[in-house]
Amino acid sequence: MTRRTILTCAVTGNLMTPEISPHLPVTPAQISEQALDAAKAGASIVHLHVRDPETAKGSMDMDLYRDLVGRIRDKNEDVILNLTTGEGGRFIPSRDDPKLAAPGSTLCAPEKRVAHVVELRPEICTLDFNTMWSGQASVINAPWNLEKMAERIYAANVKPEIEIFDSGDLHMAKDFIARGIIKTPLMVQIVLGVRFGAVANPETMAYLVSQLPTDTEWAAFGIGRMAFPMLAQAFLLGGHVRIGMEDTAYIRKGEHCTSNAQLVEKSVSIIDSLGGSIATPIEARSILGIPAR
Repeated sequence: MTRRTILTCAVTGNLMTPEISPHLPVTPAQISEQALDAAKAGASIVHLHVRDPETAKGSMDMDLYRDLVGRIRDKNEDVILNLTTGEGGRFIPSRDDPKLAAPGSTLCAPEKRVAHVVELRPEICTLDFNTMWSGQASVINAPWNLEKMAERIYAANVKPEIEIFDSGDLHMAKDFIARGIIKTPLMVQIVLGVRFGAVANPETMAYLVSQLPTDTEWAAFGIGRMAFPMLAQAFLLGGHVRIGMEDTAYIRKGEHCTSNAQLVEKSVSIIDSLGGSIATPIEARSILGIPAR
């Protein structure tokens, strides 16, 4: 294992709450500060959502994205930015009439889901291939909507990180490759441990990795208590890794993490103890084929 390992820090997400994680960053100032600290601790990529500062819920507000990206870039030109496009994909069926959206549904046009990517042009953005039940809502990513999103992502010269939540998502990604909608070599993130998605264990990760297209650059992560075990497993299988307060609220059993940087520091230590080394942003750009800024 001589190559460098890329570490992504998922700073805040949209489902973690301040009630679960008391140190969760919510405002652009808080998210940017924790992203910058995570980069100093060893993360070469920061994966970013924005949240409504009043409610702490996930948001698609363009002004919040402009503020967040500007704050990070003012202080760090090197760290790789990975913006989510997952917002706008949730549908809660009404109990009385399931074809109608209940309060809390965010499902919207695909063009809106990538508008911030088109304007701000980060190096990477996510492209989620899952349609599944998640939390209290269904996540819907219709193939024709993913096609529209992919077209706009590539037109903005942004690299899509293909998010895989189960084996069917990977089958659909391969169909997109065959039809020329997404380009190889892929960048894939394998998501393990979401309830009703792929189980967070070594067998599931190994199976999904075995089905990836040749030359794919992949990472994997686990949710909650499986965050650090799956980080180690991803490294041992030859992949890249992810950690952050989007995925876990704890640094160890029963102890809340105080920051994303603390999670990154522990992850760097784990990789080091297993004989690996963490990629710098420049090295990560080379591995992923992303031009230098």
